[in-house]
Amino acid sequence: MTQSSQAPLPLVVLISGSGSNLQAIMDACADGRINAAVKAVISNRAGAFGLQRAEQAGIPTHVVEHNRFADRQAFDQALAERIDRYRPGLVVLAGFMRILTAAFVNHYRGRMLNIHPSLLPNFQGLNTHQRALQAGAKQHGVSVHFVTPELDGGPVANRATVDIQPGDDAKTLARRILEQEHRIYPETIGWFAAGRLKLVDDQAILDGKPVAQLDKTYP
Repeated sequence: MTQSSQAPLPLVVLISGSGSNLQAIMDACADGRINAAVKAVISNRAGAFGLQRAEQAGIPTHVVEHNRFADRQAFDQALAERIDRYRPGLVVLAGFMRILTAAFVNHYRGRMLNIHPSLLPNFQGLNTHQRALQAGAKQHGVSVHFVTPELDGGPVANRATVDIQPGDDAKTLARRILEQEHRIYPETIGWFAAGRLKLVDDQAILDGKPVAQLDKTYP
């Protein structure tokens, strides 16, 4: 268990689905591995199982359904208003399946992270596991990155690599990738909470050095 004299970093987590990464983050907060606390969980889908995970942990939940708004700008404005009630130090996208406007992203510049199931910049977008297999890739993985207006294009802060095995399909690959997601997302949030990770001039900086110069597998 880590010890810190600083107050836990307040997090707001955005989800759209089952919330397995949310669970990994909540667990890391609860057992003191990272000096952070989830203050609210917000979903754009009312039926997202991740909302139940948060409720069971006593964390406030909100639903802001995107299809109830006239356009993306109106949805993003309502979402930002809900987020900002909690004054988060970091906004965490954990399986949040909406493309966000530049105005929204820039509002949280340097304090919003996303996790993407590929070794960015490879395979931005959807269906990454199948695309990696079809491309004949030898390795696949997962990346945590700062969010910028470019879809899945922000500076990578952390990543983990998985070897593609003979006989792998999208499901077997996805299972092994998910194990790494649950490891590196809390780890990266912990770095940010400790002041070790920052966004400086469009570069992810860890312990004073650009992440691009470091071993991105972080064993």
